[in-house]
Parts: sequence; structure tokens; C-alpha cells
Amino acid sequence: MQYHPQPAPGVARPWAFPAPERGALPNGLTVLRCHRPGQQVVAVEIFLDAPLDAEPEGLDGVATIMSRALSEGTDKHTAEEFAAELERCGATLDAHADHPGVRVSLEVPASRLAKALALVAEALRAPAFEDSEIERLVRNRLDEIPHEQANPARRAAKQLSKELFPAAARMSRPRQGTEETVERIDSAAVRAFFDAHVRPSAATAVVVGDLTGIDLDALLADTFGDWSGDTAEPRPAPPITADDTGRVVIVDRPGAVQTQLLIGRIGADRHDSVWPAQVLGTYCLGGTLTSRLDRVLREEKGYTYGVRAFAQVLRSSAPDSASGATGAAMLAISGSVDTESTGPALKDLWTVLRTLAAEGLTDEERETAVQNLVGVAPLKFETAASVAGTLADQVEQHLPDDYQAQLYARLAETGTVEATAAVVNAFPGDRLVTILVGDAAQIEEPVRALGIGEVSVVAG
Repeated sequence: MQYHPQPAPGVARPWAFPAPERGALPNGLTVLRCHRPGQQVVAVEIFLDAPLDAEPEGLDGVATIMSRALSEGTDKHTAEEFAAELERCGATLDAHADHPGVRVSLEVPASRLAKALALVAEALRAPAFEDSEIERLVRNRLDEIPHEQANPARRAAKQLSKELFPAAARMSRPRQGTEETVERIDSAAVRAFFDAHVRPSAATAVVVGDLTGIDLDALLADTFGDWSGDTAEPRPAPPITADDTGRVVIVDRPGAVQTQLLIGRIGADRHDSVWPAQVLGTYCLGGTLTSRLDRVLREEKGYTYGVRAFAQVLRSSAPDSASGATGAAMLAISGSVDTESTGPALKDLWTVLRTLAAEGLTDEERETAVQNLVGVAPLKFETAASVAGTLADQVEQHLPDDYQAQLYARLAETGTVEATAAVVNAFPGDRLVTILVGDAAQIEEPVRALGIGEVSVVAG
């Protein structure tokens, strides 16, 4: 049999994360643009400095309802007309609220960018916030809450936040509110939150895509130029404090055939010099199918379909902020196992952590992680939306515009010893809060026997 010759690899082309151009409109709106030839679907991310900490007491969830209501009608279009206009543009529009603020995301063909931006500007300048629409959104949110409560992963995340943060801290409570707080939200509350926090001087627009033939300055002036509002004063960010005393909380689900695991604590965010090493070490621990946790818990023992370790930034402040707070990231290990394997799986997981602390990572693990994290970057940022999302992340976390580009260089420079120290400090075996959503009658005693912390049981 004759085979075709094996194709020869092409010459590797250098790649770097796209560098944006920064500017501003006269009304104070900050603009980051990034020309990406060939990207005919333009992505726009607008960050609004309306954090969850700013929600009035007793109205948790008002930022979420406001963000959802932005596309539910304006002073010129009803909710149905607004949706129809977006559809005619071939555009998708989404908005959500999180601890740093509200994000509005748009994707639209470059040929229809002008019309779509005009709609987004209209929504930010003059949303209708009709009573009937707000009431519908509140009902929808109330309908979602029982489903979230029933979802083991969501229930575990809710409990971990409650355990880690002081009760008075907004981070201790569900991001989108509880039944009690959401029920109180009406159109007046939504309007008040909007008027207090949504303004161009406290907003940043990120535009990424093929901008050939598009006069973006003129387009932004035509659409967002008459958006007005008071100049925003710098908002002091409350410090983030957390209790990571080692302990186990079982959320009881009688009869559950699986146990959801969520093990976490608070650690360094992207402003900390340890972040690149922390990213690298965490990836070696549980970032992929070949990482240590999966090799033991999945491949060797067959306890799970997969366990992941990750770091998720919760909120960051500018390094020179008046509060002095630099923010924090959630450092966590997440997965699920069958009920009978809960005790053995946790025992082996802690063994992995202790072995890592005692023996460290190998050079081979470090090299594989660097290749995977750095090598996948050109694919990860192939779309305009992925670039725009990362640039917006940098904005809301008060990072320099070249942060992502510099991160890959730092990852490549990070050594095995440095990555080991970072991941061991990130996941100390005696300073982890473990949430287990499962059948307490079956898993409580095996977990107590492990000695990984005081065990308590709460209703599911």
C-alpha cells in the first residue's frame, strides 16, 4: 500500500494578544478599540461601574433586573419592537450584573454595526423600565431561584460564599438576589439604581472586529455622543475579608446518588505578582484531564468524570485606590463523585495536596502546562468576542491594557519551583472550606473520619 507523504509543518508565526487603542468621547465614555482584519462579526463589550456592593440594602438582585430590563424597551421602541430591530441587524445582545459591575455584550455583523450601536446607546440612554416588564422580569427571576437551589453545583457555590464571607458582606449572598429581596424590586427601584450608577463617565466601551471602512469615532459620536450624566466620583471598594478556617459543610440531600464537591478559599488576584505562578501551578493541579487530580481521582480510582482546580477573580481595585484593597480571587476545586466514594475520594484528594506540598511539581508537568496555556492562546482568542471579553475583564479589574499580552510572557518565564510554591500556598490542606452537597446520612461519618476539619450539616 502506498501512503501519501506526511505533510510538513509550516513556519511558526509569532502571535501576541491584540493591543487596543484607547480614547474617550467628550461625555466621558472611555473607548477601547481593536482592529482585527477578517473578523466580520464585531464584538462590543460595555462595562458599567454599577457593582453589587452598590445595591440598596434589602434589594439584592436589583442590578440583575436592571441589566435584563435594558433590552426590554426604550423611549422609542417597545420591548417587542426593540427585539425586532436587533433581529433585523442580525445582532445578539446580552447583559448581566456581577460583583465588579454590569456588562452589556453585543455581537453584530460589521455591516450593521451602526444600527446595532444606536440601539445599545438608546437602551443605555433612555430605557423604558415599564412596570409590566419589570414585574415580568421579577417573576422570571423568582421562578429561577428554586431551580438554582435544586442544582447541586449552584447550591454548593451559594453555600461556599455564605461560609467564606461575613454575613454583612454582599459577596456572602447570592449575586442575583434571594426570593425575599427580589420580591421587593419594582420599576421605581430599578430606575433609582440606573439613575444613580449608569452614566458615560463611569462606562467603558470595548469594540473589536474588522473596522475596515468604518469611521468608529464618528459612529460612536453619532450613537453615544448625546448620552449624558453627572461625572462619577471614584467609588471606594470595601475590603474583601474571608474565613478560610478548615472545615466541612454538608448540604443534606437525602437519597442523592452523587456528592457535589466544592472546596475553596480566597487568594491572590491578578494584581499580585504571584498570579502567573498561581495560574501555572493550579493548571498542573487540576486544569485539564492530565492534571494530578484527574490522574488520581478519575483515571486511577474511577471516582469521577472529572475534577477541576481554578481561580476566578471576584473583584479587583486599582492598586492605588483609597481603600487600599487589591481584590481577591476564589481559588477552588470542583467536581462530583458517587455517594459511596465521597470519603475515599476526599481522602485521595487530600493525599494529592499533601504529596504536592512534600514533593513539588515536576519539570515535565510545568513544561506541559506552559505549552498548553501559551500554545492555545491563538485559538482561544480567535474570535472578536473572546478578545473583547478579555479586554473588558481587564477594564473591570483595573489592569493595564497590555496585561494579557504580558501574562503569557510571565507564564513562559515561571519556573517549576515558583509554580509549586504558588499552588501549595493557594491550596493548603488545613485552610480549605469544603462544601459537600449530598446524602448526609451516608457521607457524614466517613468524612468526619478524615480529620480535614470540623463537620456540620445544613438543610439542602
